[in-house]
Amino acid sequence: MQLSNGPAKPKANRKTRAAAGPGSALTRGVGLGLALGLALGLGAALTASAAPVDGKDARKLVFKPDGAEVAVVDLPFLSETDRKTLVVVGAQQPYYGAIAVAPTEGLRSKATLAAANYHDVDAARVAALRGCDAARKPEGAPCVIAAEIRPKGWEPRALQLSADATDGLRSEYGRRGGPRAMAISPSTGRWAVIKGQGAASRALEACADQSGATDCRIAVEDR
Repeated sequence: MQLSNGPAKPKANRKTRAAAGPGSALTRGVGLGLALGLALGLGAALTASAAPVDGKDARKLVFKPDGAEVAVVDLPFLSETDRKTLVVVGAQQPYYGAIAVAPTEGLRSKATLAAANYHDVDAARVAALRGCDAARKPEGAPCVIAAEIRPKGWEPRALQLSADATDGLRSEYGRRGGPRAMAISPSTGRWAVIKGQGAASRALEACADQSGATDCRIAVEDR
């Protein structure tokens, strides 16, 4: 199984916190004897709302950064042991995420890929399928999504952030301090927080510089 982890927290000054993003040098052991690797998560998906909210509303909309629930897809080639493995592996990953499997190779194939720490499941699905299809045997069937990873108690809301960005909203964005903004890249899971004058434009620049993506947008802003 390959593991594509989303944003990890690098060092940053008080005014910025930027995510390292999928494909960074971060892997997590799952304690199941599965071989873990890295894959670059790419793809395009939109979060629940394109309109930014202020910090107060954002804190009400996001879920707790710790804890994930795993929804296993009912696929005929998955054994009961496979289903239990998906739940265990998925629960150890930061939301939002997805696990893709090559049907003709099975769960324990090297093509199996978990993409995690995106801002929504759709982007994680794109990343997982792309990485899995790139690694599977060419003569086999296309990869499919075997499990999805969401926050515990998930329900549709106007704002969705990855587990890491949610933590950043609490620890870096803060409740006070003048103008500030958080920019996110839905397709890569990266994010940036900037404080001070011109926070929004500078956050967009920081997000784009890190991710190389063109879809960075302001998710949270206080003026």
